[in-house]
Amino acid sequence: MAEIINMPRLSDTMEEGTVAKWFKKVGDTINEGDILAEIETDKATMEFESFNEGQLLHIGIQEGDTAPVDTMLAIIGENGEDISNILIPSEEVTKDDAEASPISKAEEVITSNPREIPVGVEVIKMPRLSDTMEEGTVSKWNKKVGDSIHEGDILAEIETDKATMEFESFHEGTLLHIGLNEGESAPVDSVLAIIGKKGTDISEVVAAQSKSRTITDSSLAKSDSAELKPEAVEKEKLAPQFTPPPPAPEVSSNGRIVASPLAKKLASEKGIDLSRVKGSGDFGRIIKRDVDNYQPQLGGGLQAFTPVGVESVTELSNTQMRKTIAKRLSSSKFSAPHYYLGVEFNMDNAIAFRSQYNSIPDTKISFNDIIVKAVALALKQHPQVNAKWEDHQITHHHHVHVGVAVAVDDGLVVPVVKFTNEQTLPQIGAAVKDYAARARDKKLKPEEMDGSTFTISNLGMFGIQEFTSIINQPNVAILSVGAIVQKPIVKQGEIIVGNTIKLTLACDHRVVDGATGAQFLQTLREFVENPLTMVVI
Repeated sequence: MAEIINMPRLSDTMEEGTVAKWFKKVGDTINEGDILAEIETDKATMEFESFNEGQLLHIGIQEGDTAPVDTMLAIIGENGEDISNILIPSEEVTKDDAEASPISKAEEVITSNPREIPVGVEVIKMPRLSDTMEEGTVSKWNKKVGDSIHEGDILAEIETDKATMEFESFHEGTLLHIGLNEGESAPVDSVLAIIGKKGTDISEVVAAQSKSRTITDSSLAKSDSAELKPEAVEKEKLAPQFTPPPPAPEVSSNGRIVASPLAKKLASEKGIDLSRVKGSGDFGRIIKRDVDNYQPQLGGGLQAFTPVGVESVTELSNTQMRKTIAKRLSSSKFSAPHYYLGVEFNMDNAIAFRSQYNSIPDTKISFNDIIVKAVALALKQHPQVNAKWEDHQITHHHHVHVGVAVAVDDGLVVPVVKFTNEQTLPQIGAAVKDYAARARDKKLKPEEMDGSTFTISNLGMFGIQEFTSIINQPNVAILSVGAIVQKPIVKQGEIIVGNTIKLTLACDHRVVDGATGAQFLQTLREFVENPLTMVVI
């Protein structure tokens, strides 16, 4: 009996996979344990083995193609078995599905009509290079149309929401077409390029691509226009219209002021009385440069202080990273009920501890390293804070992976220090420095930013004393760390000069109750205010 093999979920965050390579072809005999294919996940490329025996009757996803988890990957059954009843339902598209996804409908024009794709031609799609990537931007093409492509060649650099990554080819041939120019963006699975034999006529494929874009653009435009409610249109009609101020009047004692239309417009915008401007054009005509160079004069010949400025703006296109930050943090803020717990710790012992620790040759740790280590040890004792919210359950993590927020030019990334509680202070410091340096160069790998169970954001180096952060989901808490401040404190009934630091814990109330968060902070205080305990545990 035929067995349907679905796209497996090979990691906890995997939502779809790409078939990097097939090791078997239709008609091959399959034994249990045989490697069927290499599947590219959001974290790595992994071998996928068969748990069934029989003959490979059908391949549902071709090399280089991407599909969601649980999509039909292949069918294994007996030699000559009829599987038509399995294939037909999977290939039917309902009217509702087609209308609900204009982009998928558009891509179908290219990918689903074999008559329009010549033999040996491969349509390369925009890859999903991270678990949160929804669209990508071509930062740079390393190949041009007409170049020979070999398997493993780097085709382009793709900017995702997290980093700029190299995209390599799984195919060989000639680059026949580039679907996106440098700087252009497109959703995942959009046509990126076409590879095939040199001289192959792909005019129908390219025409289908253009048609798909037209379908997509018109569908999205129709959707956007449908969102404009009649009330909004009516308000727009009733809104007062801006009327520019009238041009400077043509004042004349014995005739009129002669000025060019542009000079009149500029004078009106700048509030300049043209009767006071001396013209340098033909017959004393006032022109643009006269208005630009005009300086008001006081009666004594001194210049009047009348500031005349020019309004200007700089418009920056939203990067993929900025779009994703906006989307994910908005989702977190409005879906997770945030509340905040603020504490102030004494840092005198931590300062002395760091000074002594750094006296060891070739050793250098920061206060941030101390905080990260203390947090990791506290999380180990409080798995309720080291947790994840899901609709059907709450997951307590017994491993500690601390994400450390790093500011980059385009926004913010969160590399993850894995098994943080098991690492020494110098190891934590080296990892954070390495991640921060590579984050600013956009060289972090996707797997280095996945899997955090808790997040720390430290703005103390900027002099910020206290702030709150938005939870980095699926985490249920994030710690905001301020600067160390010298101030009067009371110790043993006396006022002395001490050093303190303010920390704010943002919690998801669906998982972390107030008392739970407070207990975590009590444990954290013990480690931070007595850092020697962290190295003797």
